[in-house]
Amino acid sequence: MKVDWSTFYQHIIEATGETIYMVTLTLIFGSIFGITVGLALFVTRQNNILENRWIFGILNFIINIIRPIPFIVFLVFLMPVTRTVMGTTIGTGAAIFPMAIMATFSVARIVEQNLMSIDPGVIEASKAMGASPLQIIFTVLIPEALGPLVLGLTFVSIGLIDFSAVAGYVGGGGLGQVAITYGYQRFDTSVMIVTVVILIILVQIAQWIGNTIAKKLMRR
Repeated sequence: MKVDWSTFYQHIIEATGETIYMVTLTLIFGSIFGITVGLALFVTRQNNILENRWIFGILNFIINIIRPIPFIVFLVFLMPVTRTVMGTTIGTGAAIFPMAIMATFSVARIVEQNLMSIDPGVIEASKAMGASPLQIIFTVLIPEALGPLVLGLTFVSIGLIDFSAVAGYVGGGGLGQVAITYGYQRFDTSVMIVTVVILIILVQIAQWIGNTIAKKLMRR
């Protein structure tokens, strides 16, 4: 049965809000933990300021294991843990948990790669001036990598919009669930078209915001 757009548009607005909520909250948590893990990964590398092969090896191993897993597989695999932590596997809150974990390790690798591009001479100069490891992290590493990092987070945010749509397949809410429940399962092409267009618009907005912020930071 085709949807009645005179009332169904309210459902689309609600679903769009759920998608934005999922992506925003996931990006916040993923950025906080991902930047922390990425910094730890970089500074514990061989010949770096806090060299520790065990910490580096463990973090590197975990990231290499989790990142290649398709999100739909990771989402289903993590359901028992999600149920234990969140109390349910249905809804936007339950979807945010696996999304945040996946985002954390994606951000961590992006942070590490951006930090690797920093001229080692800058770090050595800071050490020669007596800067502590924490001072080097907060006054050298983070400021130097901030512009490219914003572009990296923009890339992650676009991926999270994709993740949120996938989460809808298992009851995660948002536009993905609307597209599957009302579009795919009821063979309503109009719902599919509208949800796809909104997702494209969200991606374009995220890309524009990220590019704008990154340009301003890299001009400093």
